Amino acid sequence: MDHHPIPTSIATGAHLSITVDELMHLRLVALGSIPPSLIIRGGTILCLHTSELLERDVIIYGRYIAAITPWGHFPAGPEEIDARGKFVSPGFIDTHIHVEYTKLVPGELARLSIPRGTTTILADANCIANVFGGLGMDFMGTTTTPLRIFRQVSHKIPGNGPDIELGGTSVSTEELCFRVSQPEAATLGESNPFSLDRASAEKQAAALHAGKRITGHTALLENEPLWAYSAGGIGDDHNAHQTKDVIERLRLGMMLTVMSGSMNSNIQWVFEDIPALKGGLGHISFCADDKLAEDLDREGHIDHHVRTAIQLGVDILAAYRMATLNAALYYRLDHLIGSVTPAKLADLLILDSLEEARPTIVIMNGKVVAQNYKPTFDNTDLIPHFTLNSIHIDPSYLNPSTFRVAPKEPDHAWVQAMEMYDGYFKRAFHARLPVSDKNSVESDVSRDILKVVVIDRHHATKNHGISFVRGFGLRKGAIACTTNCENQNLVVIGTSDQEIADAVSAIITIGGGFVAVADGQILGSVRLDVAGCMSSEPWEMVRDDSIACVEAVHSILGSRMKSPFMIMSFVGLVAVPDLGLTEKGLVDCRTQGLMDVVLEGKPEDGVERGATERPVKICCRCPSHAHDIHRMMDVANSIV
Repeated sequence: MDHHPIPTSIATGAHLSITVDELMHLRLVALGSIPPSLIIRGGTILCLHTSELLERDVIIYGRYIAAITPWGHFPAGPEEIDARGKFVSPGFIDTHIHVEYTKLVPGELARLSIPRGTTTILADANCIANVFGGLGMDFMGTTTTPLRIFRQVSHKIPGNGPDIELGGTSVSTEELCFRVSQPEAATLGESNPFSLDRASAEKQAAALHAGKRITGHTALLENEPLWAYSAGGIGDDHNAHQTKDVIERLRLGMMLTVMSGSMNSNIQWVFEDIPALKGGLGHISFCADDKLAEDLDREGHIDHHVRTAIQLGVDILAAYRMATLNAALYYRLDHLIGSVTPAKLADLLILDSLEEARPTIVIMNGKVVAQNYKPTFDNTDLIPHFTLNSIHIDPSYLNPSTFRVAPKEPDHAWVQAMEMYDGYFKRAFHARLPVSDKNSVESDVSRDILKVVVIDRHHATKNHGISFVRGFGLRKGAIACTTNCENQNLVVIGTSDQEIADAVSAIITIGGGFVAVADGQILGSVRLDVAGCMSSEPWEMVRDDSIACVEAVHSILGSRMKSPFMIMSFVGLVAVPDLGLTEKGLVDCRTQGLMDVVLEGKPEDGVERGATERPVKICCRCPSHAHDIHRMMDVANSIV
């Protein structure tokens, strides 16, 4: 008999697909002609295609499920798991995560998340891609641990044009188009919704041509800007959370990937009015997006979404379907994962309680990989040498005078500033700030308006941007991190120029990561030696160092912000309105143009400009100035 090879394919997951021999063996096992390798006996399976709970045995051969049978239909197998009184679910799927923001390398994330039931992630390696390009993306897309990683190929590296960002490295449009056409890729990664250039269209067209989805980041857009972004084939969104915005995305055909990360959680908002979502529940999945290791440990990963959704009134099986089958179907992975059905990879959870969503046993590829909330595997991944020693900072940043902001009046300055809210969103405002005896605009600690600096840490140039930010609440000292989104530059927020310079020195000392300083002393630190955004240490050590560092920020520096280092990483993001900050300067997100931080004269609300004009001044674009921040823009209330 002739044997015909299976043609190569770029279909998502083709690299994991079943072989001819495996398929033939599965059929024989299902017929009862040959024994299975494992039987999960006596459990209640989640039949998510029909929303049923069924009393079934799960018959497994090798990597795959061979059959789902009534209890006791097959005789004893060579290996069995007693699931009486328990439930059998597919493994959970995270539909959008930046692994780098966990601060863990992939193998350590596997040790942390797999015992909690998250067996598959769709990961956008945008952070390391901005440091090491394609080499970094490949490192983040592979692991010897059981964790399944499907790639969300970073949309643009660097994320913005050379007029507003230098970036760490670059990857050509041609290479990104090739990468999104590979079987390891599930989607094209999220893009800047304000950037509608030809290069973005080329990558989006390449993704659609290859049958891939396109990850979205709608940044709460409405009407024409949202429609234009959607017209580029955007397939999902993790920003929308208000019911009206959620419904609008669902109507546009987008998969809503409900985000719950370290900065904020959209779960409660999305499910605030479940009846209003109607049939849209079938087009919702879950993602962590940006979630720190300590929060994954404390709250959980996708299991946290499932528990919370059920507590908010979502039907139990609907919640599990969002965590599994909905995701697999939409991202074209359902031939591999997402259901307890024949010919699917045996990635399964055994749970005592559906409401609790805490698996006591996790199975992947037909093997037990976690038991009693502990992994049964080790992380043996090697850290490539090229990922180390990536912090290159010009020594001028050790001098406080580098951070001088020249005023346009002798005794005060009106500045363009931003206030953090809802995690990484930024509300633009104007503030009157004091001028020091060194003729530099200063922070105003009493009103929580602090100087923020983004410094090139890739090329040791003198490129840096300075602005002012509100929301961090530091009463003294400074904090710094080398994880500024998107380009992973050094960002520092401080109460004085000296404290900012001390924080830069501390970052150089530890070789990248997070630091909290005051009065020349390092009060807490997390060393992120891998690309300046991840640690080579076990996740338990990263968790402990992180908790101690944040505690120093709270107890000594006076901040009350829940995740100060995560949120400061997004001060610079130019894809989220109103303002961004790069190593080139302050950016108006709407026009994607640079603007001055020090304003001419007194502020005036509503100043606009043409698309090609250099921005002069902007305030937030909310319908009414109802926020407390606007009192600072009233000249009568601004005297310092």
